[in-house]
Amino acid sequence: PALRGKVSMIQISAPSRSRVPEYVDERQRVNQLVGQINGRFSEAGWVPIHYLYRSYPQAELTAFYREANVCLVTPLRDGMNLVAKEYVACQDDDPGVVVLSRFCGAADTMKEALLVNPYDIEDTAAAIYRALHMPKRERIRRRDALMEDISEFTARVWCDSFLSDLAGAEISYLRAG
Repeated sequence: PALRGKVSMIQISAPSRSRVPEYVDERQRVNQLVGQINGRFSEAGWVPIHYLYRSYPQAELTAFYREANVCLVTPLRDGMNLVAKEYVACQDDDPGVVVLSRFCGAADTMKEALLVNPYDIEDTAAAIYRALHMPKRERIRRRDALMEDISEFTARVWCDSFLSDLAGAEISYLRAG
């Protein structure tokens, strides 16, 4: 989608592990940072970050995904992280771009995403900028390749592969023991 005016970031954080002290501390840090950024840069009728700390039904998430120019998924370590795949599945004829941590399990197959090291802030910022300014033809090419990926590498395929690897590791362990 073409950029029009100022861009806002929407951060959706579904509550989880709300009794784990590290998660409580992290949420407080995020709340504080969002408040500082919005306090410094907001203008009448516009805020840079919309921080939404709640769960949403799939239909509403689909609408968020469809409207977003960029899907930024940058965990420092993670499992599969299906958000990036859900985002791709929701794109239409004017698709957005996925910026994805190299540390996500999804990065192994989502090669047409813009892969970043989230510890490298400048590289991540450059990838976001690139995604926001990417020509439509390239966005469509990347979306089509990513759709092929998510059609081929389904959750079932990932699960079967994981269980097969686990069984292989168990057999190796039993033979060595």
